[in-house]
Amino acid sequence: MTRKVLVLEDEANIRSFVVINLKRAGYDAIEAGTGEEALARIQQNPDIQVALLDIMLPGEMDGFEVCRRIRAGNSQMGIIMLTARTQEMDKVSGLMTGADDYVTKPFSPAELTARVDALFRRTGGGAMRDADEIEQPPFLLNTRNRTLEKNGKRVKLTQVEYSIVKLFMENPGKALSREEILKAVWGTEFLGELKIVDVNIRRLRIKLEDDPQNPSYVITVWGFGYRWEM
Repeated sequence: MTRKVLVLEDEANIRSFVVINLKRAGYDAIEAGTGEEALARIQQNPDIQVALLDIMLPGEMDGFEVCRRIRAGNSQMGIIMLTARTQEMDKVSGLMTGADDYVTKPFSPAELTARVDALFRRTGGGAMRDADEIEQPPFLLNTRNRTLEKNGKRVKLTQVEYSIVKLFMENPGKALSREEILKAVWGTEFLGELKIVDVNIRRLRIKLEDDPQNPSYVITVWGFGYRWEM
């Protein structure tokens, strides 16, 4: 199976550095220098499974907008934002627009490849060994096609969001620490910060809760983590 990764980066030297290392790791890297070019590449290569998106780009379309447009048509693709060290709010903004992860420049080839590997494993699916459905009204999680319904209507989730919901629904009523969630969803090799959990929870509440400011399902356990309440 071809393992395609989109690399959107306007600086040619950084892009070629990323592409070379991805190819060494066995990936087929599809290059783009602008947001418009990236969206065209995705149309030409619908089997791209992971996208690396630089935030700062020439032209009218930045990495956030590319991320939004990908998510509007594809909730399954894994998305990693490439962000400068000083762009702290950009990390949060990128995650809120639908990204699964971020990598801070400058990054090592090993770190970037590990992040891509982790996302690729999730988007690749793999055979499901557990029961096909977990039903906790009003939610129905189908673990075979990795989908969630609320009151019979499909909720569009990214792969990371799906993994968090699955973890919650497998542990109803149990307080899960941020560290437990991070380890279960992102893997033990993840080098990022705990706040990625909080940002994804915030994003999930917008999709799952009737009132995200007053959550009924994803409950905060102060100073510890979160609990799935049914």
